[in-house]
Amino acid sequence: MNESIKIECIAGFAVITKDPAASASLYRDALGLPLENHDDYFFMDGFPGAKHFGVWPLAMAAQSCFGRDEWPEDIPEPTATMEFELADVAAVEAAVREMKEQGRMFVHEARTEPWGQTVARFISPEGVLIGLSYAPWLHE
Repeated sequence: MNESIKIECIAGFAVITKDPAASASLYRDALGLPLENHDDYFFMDGFPGAKHFGVWPLAMAAQSCFGRDEWPEDIPEPTATMEFELADVAAVEAAVREMKEQGRMFVHEARTEPWGQTVARFISPEGVLIGLSYAPWLHE
């Protein structure tokens, strides 16, 4: 166990899909989750056991990571994303530095998204898009 990286919780989990309507239908209609829709990003906050659950279109994930709608062919397409919440922005930056020193390659460095979350992302061995995150609203 790494003693210097202190994860506070799983901040969020989202499936990544090429067909958001079909996936949202499964989670909303079949499973009864009260998903909200914001520009084809279906989500719910405050879910017991997780802070956030979402259905994230692959094009939106690519836009967030690379600034374009297409996922790069040389990086495996993720089918899910999970974010680990850290104490603050400095903790995210320190975790990235430490993991890079250990050889981990990041899809992108720590940066602040338009919605205020600071996050750095990498692909796990299983093909999951992993975020090291600080979302200020989770600490209020």
